Amino acid sequence: MRKFLRCGYLFDGLNEDLKADQTVVIEGSVIAFVGPTAEAPPARAGETVVDHSARRVLPGLIDIHVHLSYGNAQANEDVDMFAPPEYRALRAMHAARKVLNAGYTSLADPASTNRVAASVRDAIDAGMFQGPRITCAGRQVTARQGLGDWYPTWIGVPESSVGVLVRSLAEAIEEIRMQVKDRMDIIKFAVDGLQRNRAGELMSGFNQAELSAMVEECRRLGVKTIAHARGREAVLYSARAGVDVIFHAFEMDDEGLEEIVRNNCVISPALTFLVNTVEFTRPGDPCYQWRPNMNRGDVEVASRMLVKAREAGVPFMVGTDSGFAVTPYGEWHARELEIMVEHLGFTPAEALRATTSGNSGLLREGDAVGRVAAGALADLTVVAENPLEDISSLMRPENITHVYLGGEEVDLAPMPEVQPYSWERSFRQWGEVYTRERVAELAR
Repeated sequence: MRKFLRCGYLFDGLNEDLKADQTVVIEGSVIAFVGPTAEAPPARAGETVVDHSARRVLPGLIDIHVHLSYGNAQANEDVDMFAPPEYRALRAMHAARKVLNAGYTSLADPASTNRVAASVRDAIDAGMFQGPRITCAGRQVTARQGLGDWYPTWIGVPESSVGVLVRSLAEAIEEIRMQVKDRMDIIKFAVDGLQRNRAGELMSGFNQAELSAMVEECRRLGVKTIAHARGREAVLYSARAGVDVIFHAFEMDDEGLEEIVRNNCVISPALTFLVNTVEFTRPGDPCYQWRPNMNRGDVEVASRMLVKAREAGVPFMVGTDSGFAVTPYGEWHARELEIMVEHLGFTPAEALRATTSGNSGLLREGDAVGRVAAGALADLTVVAENPLEDISSLMRPENITHVYLGGEEVDLAPMPEVQPYSWERSFRQWGEVYTRERVAELAR
């Protein structure tokens, strides 16, 4: 039986306008027709007709930077250590559903502890639970200067960590092959993220030959690649290697931008994490003395170069780095669109197209998602307000009136908040050291 959606306005994800008085016809899980209502096939007796004539119908939204296993982490240890993988998988299923209820019918998880994201992906695909379509990586491949090796050397990189440390090119190639065997959809390299040289620049953890060889092996095995690359050197190496998507690129220079253009790389900034950190961090937070100011500067530096990249025609994908305490699941996924408009000069339509058909280029479903078109999967987000007039409207839960996944309507009833067990968090009993001087200050 077919389902007919009468749309007041339709944004198809491929163009940058709203088309009035459209009809979407769904057969099974797929769109069979989309076009003017006057040209739509007639509904037969018993077929469902849904009236969205007072609303806007969009493709299901996509966030390509959601860490399902992180559990809204407040510290690095929360990401890697305390919760066992079995519990993380159950918690991640809850997180995935919160993302879906926010109107995001697909996501990419670019770095996961153990095989958590892949397990959630497979459980959803098997029909055990309803959740968004998931494209996932395994643990991010890191060297000594890479983000994944963030604990002291005498602790190392635990097996439960989101990163996996490789000590040679041979180890890196073996890790890539193992992740492909484990059916990971994408491979992520933590190219930098930790240490700066005497000039103050972030250092790449891999040299050019190493990174190029790793990307080439991924290409041979048919998997796409992501690089965590903030600094000038890491962005340059990633672009020269032909990484598919470069996350962040905050400190790239003109040479790096030229290589990005030459090698057809995509940038996904994930500025939501930085902006939220600046705006939300409070004096009681341990990072208050340093992180907000640092991230404020990061946003200013990043915006200048990212605007140049947009003007140079570099494609952008949209992700939020969700899964941390400042980017909890289901809350801030559309914030990146606001930031792209406010800081990077995108129009609302350009940002919306980037997070639909643009983002689909990384996903395993490809052109079957991120668009309202005949033959595509019937993943749709229906909103009351016009996002092309106010992109921030996508942040308001009451504006998301209906979500369809494969043609089936999703129950948008609010979900309960996770009540964590005590062992999920690092066991910090005091937020500071109470010297005699500090006690005297507090007593004033």
